Amino acid sequence: MDAVPDIVDAVLIFLVILSVIIWSVGISKYLAFYRNSRFDREFLAVFSKARDIQDLLAVMSSTKGRLARVCQAGLDELVSWQYLANSVAPDDKREMLMHSLKQQAHAEQTRMENGLSILASVGSTAPFIGLFGTVWGIMNALKSITAMGSASLDVVAGPIGEALIATAIGIATAVPAVLAYNYFLRKVRLSAATMDNFASAFHLLVLKSRIKHD
Repeated sequence: MDAVPDIVDAVLIFLVILSVIIWSVGISKYLAFYRNSRFDREFLAVFSKARDIQDLLAVMSSTKGRLARVCQAGLDELVSWQYLANSVAPDDKREMLMHSLKQQAHAEQTRMENGLSILASVGSTAPFIGLFGTVWGIMNALKSITAMGSASLDVVAGPIGEALIATAIGIATAVPAVLAYNYFLRKVRLSAATMDNFASAFHLLVLKSRIKHD
């Protein structure tokens, strides 16, 4: 009979480990989003003052964040145009530029989504893991009650109450995971939309720069 309580204890320990993991992931993701959001705001303040591409080249070395990396991908693409044949159509160049910008934006989005699968997995499975511990504990309690030959409240309430702790901890582990997942998923979508808008703004700045220097 000693092995059965050990299984319930193992479930509780596993849930505690999952709880530590999701809180670690959640805190690290929050700090990363906060830091990058600050960098993006600072970069947008600089970008809004730029009148052409040359203005951006002068400040890129001092900028950080997701939007700055998307911008650098666009600038690298513009530099590569110097090695293209003059026969490349302007429409093809614009398509190549947008591809570079979107490719970097996609890479940034993938980086932002790192860790979200852990939150989603824990949020969906933790209640069932806790329920497994509860069911196992109740089975053990019923066996003990049968062996004792008594079904009084004092005999039943204690073991079953202890078994229900596993379900409570499972729910307590899942709720923060689900809340954090939904919060960060919304942040990822907002950041993706911001990067898409920036790609369009960068493309427009390139067009203005060409008109200005033609």
